[in-house]
Amino acid sequence: MKKYSLLIGFVILFTGVNAQGILRDWYGILNVSGTSLHLVFHISKVADKYSTTMDSPDQGARGLPIDSTQVKGNDVTIIGSKYGLVYTGTFSADSDKIFGTFKQRAFSTALTLFPNKESAVADKAKIRPQDPKDFPYKQEEVRFVNPVGQDTLAGTLTLPSDGKASRIVILITGSGPQNRNEELLDHRPFLVWSDWLTRNGIAVLRYDDRGIAKSTGNFKTATSADFADDVEAAIKYINSRADLQQISIGLMGHSEGGMIAPMVASLDKDVKFIILLAGPGVPIVDLMLKQNEDQMRLAGTTKAVMEKALLDTKALYKVIVENAAMPTAEVKKKVDTLLYRQLKPIADANHGKPSVEENINTTDRVLLSPWFRYFLAFDPRNYLAKVKCPVLALNGSLDMQVNAAANLASIQQTLTANGNKQVQIVEFPGLNHLFQPAKTGSVAEYSQIETTVDPVVLSKVSEWINKLQ
Repeated sequence: MKKYSLLIGFVILFTGVNAQGILRDWYGILNVSGTSLHLVFHISKVADKYSTTMDSPDQGARGLPIDSTQVKGNDVTIIGSKYGLVYTGTFSADSDKIFGTFKQRAFSTALTLFPNKESAVADKAKIRPQDPKDFPYKQEEVRFVNPVGQDTLAGTLTLPSDGKASRIVILITGSGPQNRNEELLDHRPFLVWSDWLTRNGIAVLRYDDRGIAKSTGNFKTATSADFADDVEAAIKYINSRADLQQISIGLMGHSEGGMIAPMVASLDKDVKFIILLAGPGVPIVDLMLKQNEDQMRLAGTTKAVMEKALLDTKALYKVIVENAAMPTAEVKKKVDTLLYRQLKPIADANHGKPSVEENINTTDRVLLSPWFRYFLAFDPRNYLAKVKCPVLALNGSLDMQVNAAANLASIQQTLTANGNKQVQIVEFPGLNHLFQPAKTGSVAEYSQIETTVDPVVLSKVSEWINKLQ
């Protein structure tokens, strides 16, 4: 989901740069767990060969060598195998920027590059049009403890100005490390959602993921089941407050959060309603294969390359899912054997750069992580079938991470087959995974779109909640 697509070697080769426009220094700022990390790419060309060095000033690193720089048409791919990173982007002559995606092992995010440091800093600090400018309601900094592991979760509780509300929504972030605003790509979706819902009379609790921002714990070793425990802790916290005793509790999850909400609601009768924002309804292995296919198609990958990549990825996923209960060390042997067969021809064709071993190590870090092993073997239908409370499931027709048609259909079929008659499914035309108005749904578009959440979606959710009996 926010980890985007997982492709063999983690390299998407774009087709298609104005060479004169790209041969210079490029500045960008990564947001890593709420911390800004400055990067500089120095792109040059000698004869017919492009080359790049990279600076990471905040880490005191300069002149880091990059293995490969590929420029074709208006697109650029920068591969630093030693550091496990790949940057793919498209140069826009009109804006004089490179819009793209930065990946380093399991971490993936959109990254826009600018021709000077000042522009990068100014862009990072910019306020999106929907970011609230005033707060005509009550805000309270809160902390609560998850008794499983004793992690302390820090968040914000917002209440209507009179301090009264009949309903409260707990917001559940998508995959990847997120703060309470679900901040990504210079957008703060949960800040916008919290502001909108509270202005419409609905209380909201949002919190930093464990180990992120002001919350304690270890995010890297956690699975979706651990995040579900964190949601349970939030419910218990609400129930512990005398001023919230009579309030109706609902869960609203985005992406992976839309998977976690039914996990909790299927077991906890205190959950009175759930809203799924681009939540999964099909087995995750199927969702990921479709996501990979869509991402490659948007990147202009040839049919032959796409078919081979999907076959290889499907084979890897099969090994991981079929051995979900096996110790990681044993699964690693199976995965590495398969990876060697898949990657050896690629390494040979590229004269051993990067080596097969480097590629395997990079891939293992993602595929064999606790989170990914749990995630890939997950079937959301097992929990959706047990949800009895009202459900609103939404998605955009241009969602290229959680396919709207397949997942919404499965959510509806699974819920209604088990007798839940309080289900509403809505597909919004022209919206992407973040519910932004989009052209293609590509991840690279997210940061370019000024809208954080389409107002039609905001209105739909608040109206649905306020009409609940």
